Amino acid sequence: MMNNLKNLCLLDGVSGNESKVAEYIVNEITPFAECYIDPLGNVIAHKRGTSDAKKRVLFDAHMDEVGLIITGIKDNGMLTFSCVGGINTEVLLAKRVKIGDLYGVICVKPIHMLSDDEKKKLPDKDSLLIDIGASSKKEAEEYIEIGDIAVFESDYIEFGDNKIKAKAIDDRLGCAILIDIIKSDLPFDAWFSFTVQEEVGLRGAKTATFNVNPDFAIAIEATTACDIIDTPENKSVCKLNEGAVVSFMDGSTLYEKSLFDATINTTKNIGKKIQVKRGTSGGNNAGAIHLTKNGVRTISLSIPCRYLHSPECVIDKRDIESVRDIAVGLFEQMADDRI
Repeated sequence: MMNNLKNLCLLDGVSGNESKVAEYIVNEITPFAECYIDPLGNVIAHKRGTSDAKKRVLFDAHMDEVGLIITGIKDNGMLTFSCVGGINTEVLLAKRVKIGDLYGVICVKPIHMLSDDEKKKLPDKDSLLIDIGASSKKEAEEYIEIGDIAVFESDYIEFGDNKIKAKAIDDRLGCAILIDIIKSDLPFDAWFSFTVQEEVGLRGAKTATFNVNPDFAIAIEATTACDIIDTPENKSVCKLNEGAVVSFMDGSTLYEKSLFDATINTTKNIGKKIQVKRGTSGGNNAGAIHLTKNGVRTISLSIPCRYLHSPECVIDKRDIESVRDIAVGLFEQMADDRI
């Protein structure tokens, strides 16, 4: 699973441009499941278990990552851009980006040239430009077209005490977990969706869930961990090396109490670690999944991740196993109609 996580994080797949990620996933799971790509770009897979399921269960993870889209080329060869997905301005400053095979840097005025007022605030996001080394609009147009996608340039690095740093952990980790589950032996048939365009409005999950028409769904995601120095306990949201994260509510879903309780009980029964998300902000594909057709009983399991939606996301390897094993434990109860 860790090798898949590394390979997936190093692929580029900004929302609406997930084809490389989809191709990798299809190649990995084809020997173990029946799969196809739907018209929107979602990878849908059906894994045969040893028995028929009493209830249809869908595992979901999204393939896309946040990034940038080129909106214009200035006379001096600099590029204007907009964000694809939610990215804070401070994350963008002086970062390396890649546009196809071309590299660039997001411009920032050097501190020596800042006025006292400018030092006290962030620049306007719309004022930022990408420098690709071109000296004119004509030169830049030889390599760049409006609508091209830019991704953060970031290595996959294991460091410190079981930590991993990479871009796109949100949600390539979920994809790696789903691949691992597909490759394992399951007691019941299961469905899987590797979805597109989560970062721009949970779009892929809408069509994938409508197609699969499950009774239950488990969305596997990354969620914000703010367990850093001087952050109050109630504001840390969740912590690394404290296990999987389960939510009772977020910005797009009010989770069913019986599924929330079943998640906690499952964790106790299998001896894994879990933590309840301290906060109700954000959201994930569960927000679209649970509203599909007549409604889908949905729970979300997340891995705590520092510096989310940046080129330097950080997770703890010890939390991955908790997310995976709790998801499988819940699946077995859902498929057997015991929840």
